[in-house]
Amino acid sequence: MKTLTVGGLEKLQRGNRGINLINVLDREEFEKAHIPGSINIPGNRNDFVEQVERRVSSRDEPVVVYCASVDCQASPKAAKRLESAGFTDVYDFEGGIRGWRDAGQPVEHRL
Repeated sequence: MKTLTVGGLEKLQRGNRGINLINVLDREEFEKAHIPGSINIPGNRNDFVEQVERRVSSRDEPVVVYCASVDCQASPKAAKRLESAGFTDVYDFEGGIRGWRDAGQPVEHRL
């Protein structure tokens, strides 16, 4: 599993490659604040890997998971699950939504 900082995520987003950005927190937390363009698939779901498979066309596509903050362990666990399932280009955005917001990046809300 590779890790990303805010700058690394920005660079990956600007690159020519499409990325799958996944918030792995529960729906309620996702609706409070999430990175624009991200989707919500809670990492604690039994069918988490299957849900990700439905969203990507190949296990070789870049998949970035994130959670609440650098202290949150949901995204590293989700990344490991994806790697164990055969995904080859998995990133954990370490800062989570808090790090993204603290860096002055845009955040979407669905309240």
